[in-house]
Amino acid sequence: MLIIVLGCGCQQLKKPMYFFLLNLSMVDICFSSITMPWAIYLLLAKDKTISLPACVIQMYSFLAFTSSEFLLLSAMAYDRYVAICDPLHYNVTVNKKLCAIFALCCWLLGFVDTLPHAHFALYACYCKANKINHFFCDLTALMKLSCSETYTIEMITYVEGAFLGFGPFLLTLTSYIFIIKVIFKISSTEGRSKTFSTCSSHLIVVAIFYSTTLSMYVRPTYSFSLENNKVVTLVYVIVIPFINPLIYSLRNSELKQAIIMKFKLNLFRRKKMS
Repeated sequence: MLIIVLGCGCQQLKKPMYFFLLNLSMVDICFSSITMPWAIYLLLAKDKTISLPACVIQMYSFLAFTSSEFLLLSAMAYDRYVAICDPLHYNVTVNKKLCAIFALCCWLLGFVDTLPHAHFALYACYCKANKINHFFCDLTALMKLSCSETYTIEMITYVEGAFLGFGPFLLTLTSYIFIIKVIFKISSTEGRSKTFSTCSSHLIVVAIFYSTTLSMYVRPTYSFSLENNKVVTLVYVIVIPFINPLIYSLRNSELKQAIIMKFKLNLFRRKKMS
């Protein structure tokens, strides 16, 4: 929330990188909001039931935000690529209009590509047990309960994973290959270190995010262990949204300066009012 407030209110953060970071923070908040309150409720409540429509909405929202984050991280990688590899044309290439289009496409594609999964979950036949072996309505857990044919939805998941999972991953990887080439061409050690620091936070987040999400969904259902999958999901749902803002804020001098200036400004206003 602090990153969103600073991104909207601080003039020095009116840059493409912080615009995408603002969107990433919104995605992280949504991840935690649709899963963890329900998980906490399940731990405390006696009635641990959930209706099928509510379960489908939770599953659909979770997958949609996952897809949106894939695309947002790829857009952020392109932003870093232009900033480092073509700095003279950065303000022209990555302008406000392009950033808005990128962000809009990331959100829309994320919510459109998960519609087949929601349709499957809503109209599938559940003739086995009615207990979900998970702390929220996850697609893989619902597929384990379904008596309906799951081959089609598995193929859709693999195809979409290739386009919206590995596709953005390859774009991100390609961007960083060019970035690393440019960094190695810099003669001074201080210059290389300073240039790499501008994209190191994003690189850390990308590594953690892809290593967890792709291992969860882009593999055959028979190889799934729901117990192991719950642990990986827990890391993804809790740890990643928690460390993302820490990584970006602690490794970003501009963001730290904006926080300090905002704090001093509020303190000054309070003293003036008193």
